[in-house]
Amino acid sequence: MSIFRRIVNSFHRSKLEQDIDRELRSHMEMRIADNIAAGMSPEQARRDALIRFGNRTAIREGITAVDAELIFDSLWREMRYAMRQLRRTPAFTITALVTLVLGIGANVVVFSVVEQLVLKPLDVPQPSGLYSVAHATHGYDNQSYPDYLDFQNKNSTFSDLAAYRIQFAGLAAGSAAYKCWYYRVSGNYFDMLGVQPAHGRLFHASDERGPNSAPYIVLSHNFWASHFDADPRVVGTAVHINKHAFTVIGIAPSGFHGTEVFIWPDFWMPIVNTPDDEGTGFLSNRAMHNLFILGKLKPDVTVQQATDNLNAIARELALQYPATDDDLSARLVKPGLMGDSFGGPARSFLAAVMVLAFLVLLAACANLASLFAARTADRSRELAIRLAIGSSRWHVLRQLLVEAVLISVLGGALGTIFSTALLRAFTRWQPFPEFPIHVTVNPDARIYFVALLLSVGSGVIWGLVPVRQVWAADSAQVMKSSAGAPLNFRSFAFRDLLLCIQITLCTLLVTSSFVALRGMQRSLRAPLGFQPQGAILADTDLHMGGHSDKSSTMMQKRMLQEVAGIPGVSAVGIIDERPLGTGGSSTTVYRQGTTDFRASNSVFGAKYFSISPGYLNAAGTALLTGRDFNWQDNAGASKVAIVNETFARALFGKMTALGLRFTLGDKAECEIVGVVENGKYDSITEPPRAAMFFPLEQNPDSDTTLVVRSPLPPAEIVPELRNVLGKIDPNLPFTFHIWPDALGFVLFPARVATTSLSVMGLLAAMLAVTGVFGIAMYSVSKRAKEFGIRVALGAQPFQLMRSALSRPVMLLLSGSAAGLLLGSIASQLLAQIVYQATSRDPLVFAAVMATMIILGLFAMWIPAHRALGIHPAGLLREE
Repeated sequence: MSIFRRIVNSFHRSKLEQDIDRELRSHMEMRIADNIAAGMSPEQARRDALIRFGNRTAIREGITAVDAELIFDSLWREMRYAMRQLRRTPAFTITALVTLVLGIGANVVVFSVVEQLVLKPLDVPQPSGLYSVAHATHGYDNQSYPDYLDFQNKNSTFSDLAAYRIQFAGLAAGSAAYKCWYYRVSGNYFDMLGVQPAHGRLFHASDERGPNSAPYIVLSHNFWASHFDADPRVVGTAVHINKHAFTVIGIAPSGFHGTEVFIWPDFWMPIVNTPDDEGTGFLSNRAMHNLFILGKLKPDVTVQQATDNLNAIARELALQYPATDDDLSARLVKPGLMGDSFGGPARSFLAAVMVLAFLVLLAACANLASLFAARTADRSRELAIRLAIGSSRWHVLRQLLVEAVLISVLGGALGTIFSTALLRAFTRWQPFPEFPIHVTVNPDARIYFVALLLSVGSGVIWGLVPVRQVWAADSAQVMKSSAGAPLNFRSFAFRDLLLCIQITLCTLLVTSSFVALRGMQRSLRAPLGFQPQGAILADTDLHMGGHSDKSSTMMQKRMLQEVAGIPGVSAVGIIDERPLGTGGSSTTVYRQGTTDFRASNSVFGAKYFSISPGYLNAAGTALLTGRDFNWQDNAGASKVAIVNETFARALFGKMTALGLRFTLGDKAECEIVGVVENGKYDSITEPPRAAMFFPLEQNPDSDTTLVVRSPLPPAEIVPELRNVLGKIDPNLPFTFHIWPDALGFVLFPARVATTSLSVMGLLAAMLAVTGVFGIAMYSVSKRAKEFGIRVALGAQPFQLMRSALSRPVMLLLSGSAAGLLLGSIASQLLAQIVYQATSRDPLVFAAVMATMIILGLFAMWIPAHRALGIHPAGLLREE
């Protein structure tokens, strides 16, 4: 019985037992007939047959057990034979293992990240039914606290809704002070998520009884362990946050880090007790959209029903509060990615990288298929002998398939081990020490199942390539031919197609990597609207020193005066939120004379910043027309603003903007006193957008970034800065860095994209080399006898080379052209992440073609050398 039949029988046990019963019954009837013919009575004949055959159930179970044993015995024999064959060809085995480790390992890494960020639910005790409530308009993910309360009280589709925001503050405990990142959350936050404390208690909705009614915080387990030595006695102690007194009432459980996938806060605070040092009144201000809303659906409620319910409430609020809620809307998205701020870009990017990783695996399979076909051709005499002595073609194919699947599983196991180690290193990596960003990616059973599936699937795909060779082989003809002759495989079309596909995929990946590298180069040279080179930043928030927004201006003036006196400082200025930083605000702009201040009636939205006199000079921002601010632009003077080119052109067209006025959403009119160059404010890849700058005294803000320009090296100027600022307020923490380093956060997505695509391109280059090498070596080995005859007849080396390598060269060129074409299409997706990514760049085109030509020459060097080294006399001796 064949192994295939036995495997089928193992899944159809009842049918097998029926066949055994029919066989036993047939033998018993024949024995009864023989006994009757020998003179026995029918009763005696039947009794004798039953005694001779024994217990039918025992016989049936014995046969079934032997059949199952033979399955594993046959598989084990074939696996041992496959291992011997792989040991006999170490070059092929190592090449195949390395190829599979790279292909499967890349896919395991990418799928693990995709599962963590996109597929896996939030790591909270009760994750089912959780959704973030974002605006229907993409890019707007925050809601105001009054709107949150209305959504919570009026909806009929959520069992609960919670609000939260992430920000930083200064925490003082005894004599120690820390800059901390924390969640300010609604009182029902922990209860909705089902979180239980490790020590003490958590706060609840019942603790909220109005503003400043719940002066409590809950420490994260990591912060408690690292800063309080995991001492449970910290529960009940008093701490100060931005000089405001709070009581530690509990410790969050280990592993819980809130409702954002990659943010690990230090503590949680009730939103009603968040210090309002800016005097915004955000608890009652509908115009201040600064909260994320997280909701838990009721059982049997669909996402669409909940969306419709919230949008109905939004329309009602728009009628009730047209000035602030005119454009209010709702859209449910997967939680954990800052509303949907990072969700859309992350999903697009990860989908693209996953496709590219899968293309690497496909290229690897095509590569191994070519090598496996060549290896099968080299074993043609061995396989022909096996067929001649009675082995079935199915058995030969099965043996080849076992070899392919075995090496694929080994390669997949090694790739999974490699990727697991890489993911553990990735989990420990903290790209920005000043931010609480920490991505944990821990492979689980689903990851290992995907790795096994990829391993077996890839082995079956490239293991089935020799089917036609084996099935069409004429063993007698092969055995009559020379020892090195291949199987009767007349057409190379399928193998040519495999190599062409592989080269196309590899060229696509190489093109993507060069597009990303070129885009990254452009991004580093892009006009930013400021000059980061030669500038040092000192960041702080005066709230951490107990200063309010109104009182912060005097402190900022003193900082500017003291820092300007440091030897070597050529310019100094202050901005509340630096461009391409992590903050910045936007507001709507209206034409002068507007009376209807609904958002839909605005001209556009614009970024706005508060700056001190001298900031433009310190930042290196070009003032095109008009003047800079001075200290006479104070709270008692008329409101003024400096705008960028995009703002001036969008509001006034070709008119000169100097002296003209515009109106803000709070109905305040501003006169334009200067126009500066355009810049980048949120993202390197953003299109030109409107921006405006206000005097620091007319728009005070505690957020303070000193921009210090100096020709001195940072190692000399930073200690002086720290000393001078420390004397002004010893308890105020500062973060110092050079401005180019501060751009790391905004450049991070582009750098990740560039690194990922560069790695993919490197893997593709390696696969291209092995693929072209394999087909070239196969072509030379197959035609060795022909080349020997041609050499004997006087063929020149150039003619021999052209004949031997013309097919691989043609496939290399055609595959490279197809890959470039696909790369130009893929670059449109890269442009969303990498600045001005395009494969139509002549340098990209030239670099890709040069790379593929160099890889082709490198891959064909050994086959060419082997073709030139063929000696007719040696071939005759082999015959």
